[in-house]
Formats: sequence, structure tokens, C-alpha cells
Amino acid sequence: MSGDVICCIILFMVKRDFDIEEELNKLPKKPGVYLMHDKEDEIIYVGKAVILRNRVRSYFRASTKKSVKIEQMVKNIAWFEYVVTDSELEALVLENNLIKENQPKYNTMLKDDKTYPYIKVTVADDFPRIQICRRITKDKARYFGPFTSSEAVRETCDLLRKTYNIRGCRMSIDEKSPKSASAKKKCLYYHMGWCSGPCDGLITSEQYRAGVDKVIAFLSGDHTGVTGELTRKMNEASEAMDYERAKEYRDLIESVRKISERQKITDLHGDNRDVIALARGEESVIVQMFFVRDGKIVGREHFYMQHAAEEDSADILSAFLMQYYMGAAYIPKEILIPFEPSQAELIMQWMSRQNDSKVSLIVPQKGRKEKLLSMAEENARIKLDQDVEKLKRNRDRTLGAAEEIANILGLSDVHRMEAYDISNISGYESVGSMVVYEDGKPRPNEYRKFKIRSVEGPNDYASMEEVLTRRFEHGLTERSEGSDGKFSRFPDLILMDGGKGQVNICEEVLGRLGLDIPVCGMVKDDNHRTRGLYFENNEMPISRSSEGFHLITRIQDEAHRFAITFHRKLRSKEQVHSILDDIPGIGPKRRKALMKEFASIEDIRAASVERLKQTEGFNTAAATAVYDFFHG
Repeated sequence: MSGDVICCIILFMVKRDFDIEEELNKLPKKPGVYLMHDKEDEIIYVGKAVILRNRVRSYFRASTKKSVKIEQMVKNIAWFEYVVTDSELEALVLENNLIKENQPKYNTMLKDDKTYPYIKVTVADDFPRIQICRRITKDKARYFGPFTSSEAVRETCDLLRKTYNIRGCRMSIDEKSPKSASAKKKCLYYHMGWCSGPCDGLITSEQYRAGVDKVIAFLSGDHTGVTGELTRKMNEASEAMDYERAKEYRDLIESVRKISERQKITDLHGDNRDVIALARGEESVIVQMFFVRDGKIVGREHFYMQHAAEEDSADILSAFLMQYYMGAAYIPKEILIPFEPSQAELIMQWMSRQNDSKVSLIVPQKGRKEKLLSMAEENARIKLDQDVEKLKRNRDRTLGAAEEIANILGLSDVHRMEAYDISNISGYESVGSMVVYEDGKPRPNEYRKFKIRSVEGPNDYASMEEVLTRRFEHGLTERSEGSDGKFSRFPDLILMDGGKGQVNICEEVLGRLGLDIPVCGMVKDDNHRTRGLYFENNEMPISRSSEGFHLITRIQDEAHRFAITFHRKLRSKEQVHSILDDIPGIGPKRRKALMKEFASIEDIRAASVERLKQTEGFNTAAATAVYDFFHG
């Protein structure tokens, strides 16, 4: 059976007519897959069931014990659909296909979706070639890998081609008529010494095959042959005083040594197997894999499992096995695992059908296999510890810093902070900026910018009053209309770029609008560096070495950067407008077209008449007028 599933019945529900209680009673007592949707029609969970009726109904039964994640998921279910299959195995495969396709937010998922490089030797050809590929097909070729480093694979292929002159081209070469390959002249690789020229009949199949056998021996772990061959060539070049070529062979010998070190001998009788270990933290789940080929570890990789913190380890391992091997190029006959996953027999049945040969999931208890699994488990724990430390540092910089600010100000929660700044040059094109931080992290999609409308001249206080009034009046309007608009969410703390004066302006606006939101000023010293916080008529010191201080500085710098960037953009546009206004015969529509067509005044000045004519609405006379204005 292939990975695709032919289903008996597919039932689709219409959301607007969906009555959950009524539809639960219609569920069939058959195996299948169910898809939970939220009110936005997004698929939020995919599951499989031996009996759909029993499984789906259990989510809505109060007596059923559920994890916090599932409780939250159930609250968001607006409707569901299901697919009836012929067997539990078909349901298992379909479930994983749908999970991979839709990435539901409540499913335990393999975060990484990688394919790994293999080295392919086309041994069935008269003149085999070496290739790099990422899929294994049943084409009688020999495959070696997977390897986790594409760079290492390229180095290995180059090394073998240089040493044994094995071709890498896709040309079809028949031993009986080699020149039928339509090669009119020898290729560059022949002249570089990377190919022995079988396309031109310069080597027999038997001679060529001897080199291929040595390539296969090397890829199987016997590196002594390559080292001996390269050493012999190096000595010959040295004796002939061809020291440059001798150096090349010496460098190739060093490459062999590095490649040899990448493969750790495990003495497992030349078998192929994958070794899988799992490490769990409070929030993270990491899966570590070792790839053992011909008794050697040829690579390793770690993976993250999303939405898995509350899941049972057996279920996590089951999800990993299905999701990883669903897209894998190769499934070895033996997979070492730390414990039995849920649905183990079903997974082995599916893997065996995929592989056309028996695949075993083995939990080793002693001996070399158990030691190999222990090594994978140790690596998983090390990676988890590193990630936990990294997460802790990130938390201290973000959420921890926000909590520190809340403690300093005596507030219970500062989940969302908004900071404001004004930018102008002597009152010219005044603009305001609003930046948003949630749990100490910037939310650029929620930043807002304001072009000052009612204030003439350099009056930062009046400009700030306009910005705040527009922002919160807009938000109140959205709230009254029940709209989830861009201004409807209000902050837990407002940060003003300045001290007492800016804070007072903000508090006046909030009071006039009937809003009670804490306001804090970010006070700077004479060198324009953050000095402390102004809150409730007091300047509150904050340690310069604290994460809270660093967060305040980042927010203040970000508000200033965002305002300055907006101001520069407006100023640039205004400058363009002012120059174009002086061109005779060019009205508002053509000025706008020029601004849309060209990035700057410099680009317009450098344009030819023919280039200017390409602007929308321009004829020869208009283009000539612009050109003459800048060059007359």
C-alpha cells in the first residue's frame, strides 16, 4: 500500500448550519479521521479514531478527563468534519498527511521538515557516475547516507572524482558505442583530471569499474585504499619535482582524514539503523537521531516537537515516527527507540509496507545497541539543557524584564506596553510614532504612525496631545462598534519619551476620555541616555545593569527610530514634490506618476527622454520638459 489513502466516504459540513449536538449523533461507528475547525474555518486539530463516533463524542463529554491543551482546543471548536476509511492503518496515514498539510495549532508536530543528502553510485550503468540526491528510488543504484552536512557530501564526491576519475555527468554512455553520447570534444572535467573520458572511448568498462569498486569501498568505510592511492600519486609527483601537484594530493589526503573522523565506528556488524532518543523539559521536547549506515554513524540531527509539553511520551514518539518517516527517503530495517510508542504495531505495519520489507522498532536493554541509544539520549539531554538555558536568557530579556518594570512601578501586569515619540525639524512635517511591546517583545505589525494635522510649528506637547487623542478616540470608537480593529486593544502601561511634561499631557488626554491607564515617563540625562522612570509624580531610579533597564532603553530607542524613519520618508517626498512643482507644464497627475515611476530626484535627473516617456501619462513634450528642466 502506498502512502496515499483511498477513502470510502468523505463528509463535509457547512459551518453556518452546523449543530454540534446534532452532528455528534450522526457520527458513524467506523474508523476514520476527524478535523476540528474554529469559527474562522481554520483547522485547529486533526485526529484519527478506530471508532469515530466514540472518539469525537469524547471531546464534548464533561466526564472525560482532558489535558489543558485539549480543554482549550475544545473551547475553540465551531464545527468538525470527518473522513471514513477502510481501516485503522489508512486512518493513521491520512491523519499524518493532513497534519503535515494543514499544520493544526493543537497537534503535536515535528517542527523540522528536512531532507538529507545521499551519495548515489549508478552501478547498473556501463560507466557508473557519482551523484548527490535527496530521494532514494528503486533504480538498482547504490545509495550511501543520509548525511546531515551537504558540504561534507560535496567534499566527498569531489575527492572521489579527483582520485578515481569517476564521472558525474548525466550523459548516457553505451560501452559498445561510447561516441554515441554525442560528445564532440572532451569536457572540462576531463582536462581537469576529474574524469577518465569514457564518453570518448578512452577507458574500458573493466578499467573504469575498478575505480568504481574502490569508490564503493570508500563509501562503505574502507578509507585505506584511497589514502594509499593518494600517497602513491603524491610521492610520484614529488619525485618528478611537480611540487604543486604533490601539494594537491597532500591536501586530498588531509580531506580523507577529516571525512574518516566524521564517521564513528560503532561495530554493529555493518547494519543500517536509525537511533532515536527523546528528552523532555517543562516546555520543550527534543528528539535526537543518529543515522547508522554500514555499522558507522554517518550523521546525527535533532528535532523539536511543537505543542507537546502536555502530551504523553509514547504519543510524542508515535507522532515523530509517523511524521518523520512519512517524508523520509529511506527507512532502515531496524529503528532503536527508548520505549514503545503508542500504536507501535500499526506503525511497524505501515513502515514495512512503505519499505517492501519488514521494519522493526526495537527497545534495546543491553549490549552495544543499548550503549548507542544511551549516547543518543545523552546528546538529547545536552541539547535540551542548552535550549533551556537559552530560553531562560530570552525570558529574562523579555518577559522577565517586563515583570521587573511592573514590580518597580507597583503594577500587577504589564503584558502590553505602548511607547510614543514625536519627530520634527523646527516644526517641519511633525510626525508621531507608537510602538508596541508585548511580554517584552516588539510587535512591529502593531506599530502605528501619525502625521500631525492640527499643530503649526515645533510644539511637541501639542503634537503628542493630538497623537494620543486620535489613537484612543479611534480605539473607543472601535470598541463601541464591537470591532476588533487595529486600535481596539489598549495597553497595560503607556511609556512616554520624556518626563513630567509628556506624562501630564498623556494623563490629561486619558482623563478627558475617561480612561484609566498607568503612564510612565522614560527620563533621559544630559547625554540623552536613559536615566530612570517618572511615575506618579516621582522619578524612580532603575539599575543600569538590570534587564528592565535594558528593555526600557530598547523601547525608547525603537520609538525614536520609528518616528525618525517616518519623518525622513515624508521629508524626502516633500522635497521631491517641491522640485517637481517648478517644472513648467507638469501638473499634479504627472508629478504623482513621476514619483511612482522613479525612486528619487536623482533617478529622474539621470533619465533620458525615452526613459521619461515610459512614465504613465507622459508624451514626448512632457518628457522633454522634464529633461530640459534638469539639463537646460
